[in-house]
Amino acid sequence: MKRYFHEELEQIRSHLMLMGEKSIESVSVVMRALIESDMKLAQEVIEGDDVIDDIETQIDDEVARYVNLRAPVARDLRLLFVMIKASHDLERVGDEAVSIGVRAKEVLKTGQPINDLAAIPRMVEYAVGMLQSALNCFIQENLEEAHAICLRDKEVDRINRENFLHYVECMKADPANALMYTELVFISKCFERIADHATNIAEEVYYLLTSESLKKKIATETVH
Repeated sequence: MKRYFHEELEQIRSHLMLMGEKSIESVSVVMRALIESDMKLAQEVIEGDDVIDDIETQIDDEVARYVNLRAPVARDLRLLFVMIKASHDLERVGDEAVSIGVRAKEVLKTGQPINDLAAIPRMVEYAVGMLQSALNCFIQENLEEAHAICLRDKEVDRINRENFLHYVECMKADPANALMYTELVFISKCFERIADHATNIAEEVYYLLTSESLKKKIATETVH
C-alpha cells in the first residue's frame, strides 16, 4: 500500500516537472519573439498558456484527491502543499510570459522593430536559470541550490532597475518612440517577476526540507 501511495505522489511530482518545462519554454520562446521582433512567436506563447493552466488544474485535482483518500500526515502533507504552491508560481510564470507577448505585439503593431533590449537578455538568462535550478533543487532536495537562487534574485532586481533608468533616458532622448520604451519597462518588470516566482519555489523547497524560513536565514546572514 505504501508503494501505491508513493507512486501517486510521483505522478503529481512528474506533472509539476512537466508544468515547469512548459513554463520555461514559454519564457524562452517569448524572449525569442522579442529578439527577432516576431509577432507570430509572441502569439504562440499567448495561445499556449492554456496548456500550463490545464496542468495546474490537474495538479490541484490530484492533490485534493490524494488528501481526501489517503489522509497524509507530516512530511507527505507538507510536500503536497509545496507542490500546490509551486504549481501556482509556475502558472504565474506562464501568465507573465503571456503579458510579455501581448506587450511585444503592441509594439510590433506600430511597425516599429524592438531594437533596444538593454540588459533584458541578461536578465532572462538569470530568470530561466533560476527556474531550472528551482525545479532541480525540488527533485534533488538541494538546500545549497535553493539558497543560491535567492541570492541571484537580488542581481535580477538590480538589472531591472538598470533597465528602468535606461528606458527613462531613452524616452527623454527619443519621445517619438515612448510607447516602445514604456512597454519595454513593463516587459523588464515581467521578467523580474518570473525570477521572483523561481525564488518562491526555492523558498518553499527549503522550508519543506528544514521547516525554516530561507528568507529569514538570508536576512540574518546579511545583518552579520
